[in-house]
Amino acid sequence: MVVHLRPADLELSLLALFAGWAMTDELQRRLAADGMGELRFNDGVVIQHVVAGPLSITELAERMGVTQQAASKAVADLERRDLLTRRPSPADARAKLLHLTDHGRAAVEGTRVRRAELEAELVREFGAQRVDEARELLAAILTRFDADDAVRNRRVRPPG
Repeated sequence: MVVHLRPADLELSLLALFAGWAMTDELQRRLAADGMGELRFNDGVVIQHVVAGPLSITELAERMGVTQQAASKAVADLERRDLLTRRPSPADARAKLLHLTDHGRAAVEGTRVRRAELEAELVREFGAQRVDEARELLAAILTRFDADDAVRNRRVRPPG
């Protein structure tokens, strides 16, 4: 006998969180099947800043709201996994800027493709109207709690 989850049994914040985790877990499984099993959810916390264009460790730390040491540690891990690289700045050869590697760009593109596929599956299963309504509600909640600007400007970070 299958017992289905009753939405009224959980708070909205937990339902949204758990649904996001479930989708993220499924995304991770699909990326692993694509040969990108080394990718982690938290990689996106750093990569989101570099996608927009090269930046320094100092700028990354400021955007992430962490110390330069914490940003450097995260970058070193991403460099080790061939997702990021440091190159001299065209304006100042002494300064290094972070860039996505070819593998990093492929990871970003692969993630976007798999997210779109996952969303299309939800639309087929639940209908476009319900998915759009869920998206609108969640976006309104972000706005309500002043988090929409962080999403819009790629400055999302886990709650601290």
